[in-house]
Parts: sequence; C-alpha cells; structure tokens
Amino acid sequence: MTEKEKMLNGDHYNSRDPELIAMYHNARKLLKQYNNLDSELAETREDILRALFEYKGPDVWIETPFFCDYGKNISIGANTFVNTNCMFLDNNKITIGKNGLIAPYVQIYTATHPLKASERIITEGNTSRYLTSTKPVTIGDNVWVGGNSVIFPGVTIGNNVTIGAGSVVTKDVPDNVLAYGNPCKVIKIL
Repeated sequence: MTEKEKMLNGDHYNSRDPELIAMYHNARKLLKQYNNLDSELAETREDILRALFEYKGPDVWIETPFFCDYGKNISIGANTFVNTNCMFLDNNKITIGKNGLIAPYVQIYTATHPLKASERIITEGNTSRYLTSTKPVTIGDNVWVGGNSVIFPGVTIGNNVTIGAGSVVTKDVPDNVLAYGNPCKVIKIL
C-alpha cells in the first residue's frame, strides 16, 4: 500500500513520502497563482480551481487567500461560496455539498495525531517524525458555517444546517439544525 493509500485509508502514513510531497508542491504552485490572480480573471480562476480540486461544481466562488494541503482531496458542490482566509487541511477527503456558505477563517481539518507525545513522536537517529492519520469530513447541501469555526477530523455535518460563528465542531451534526459553541452543540431544529 502506498503512503497516499494509507493516508486516505485513515492509517498512519509518512507525510514526507515523495508522491505526497509532489502533490503538496503542485498545490502550492496552484494556490500561489490563484491567491495572486486579478479577481477579474474569472476564466483563469476557474481553470486553476479545476486543476487544484478533485471536483468543483459550477458557480463555486472561493475568495482569496485560500489555503489547503493537496487540493486533490477536496470536492465542492455547485453554487458554494468560500470566503476569505479559509484553511482546508485535506489529508483525507473534504466533501462540501451544493449551495454552501463557508464564512471567513473557517478551518477544516482531516489530520489527527496520537494524544500522548510518546506515541506521537517517532525518533530515528537525529531526526523525528510524527505519527499522522486522517479522517474525512463531509458537509451537506445548503450549509452555512459561520466565521472562525473549526471542523475536526471525521465530522459529518448534515443538510440545511447553520453552524454559528466561532464553533468548534468535534462531533457529527444532524440535518436541519442550528448548532454552535465550543464544543458545538445542537441548539434548535430548523
């Protein structure tokens, strides 16, 4: 099994694997182009996003700057708007449905590490590396994620959900609810 396959399978993997490093560098080149591009060059913006993501639906709009690890593990449905300064750590799949609103400074994480330092840090000679595994994140259709929210690895957010600003989403959120807080909790059914 390749390191990329391990990564997407949720197993511990070597993030410094040459295939993953090549994907990382490709994403950095595309992000540099995208984040520095004149906002009026809509067709070029579309081309870059299509090259960066696994899937980009029609009329997806992503404000700059935007950041991600690989890009190729991100799928975004039609008419979704991603506001400025969002960070998607797509070490596993990040799937966002159609008609989404992702507010400024939203962070979506798929990577995780063992909690105990003795299990997390592997020392070999004079170098150290860190055990990393991943879990996918899925966000349904018609979801609004408020600004400065953080979505943890493995979380699924249902359809027609509003996540209040500043939330830390550590567990799944069902369809048709308002949820917010740290940790994020369902406040009411919509």
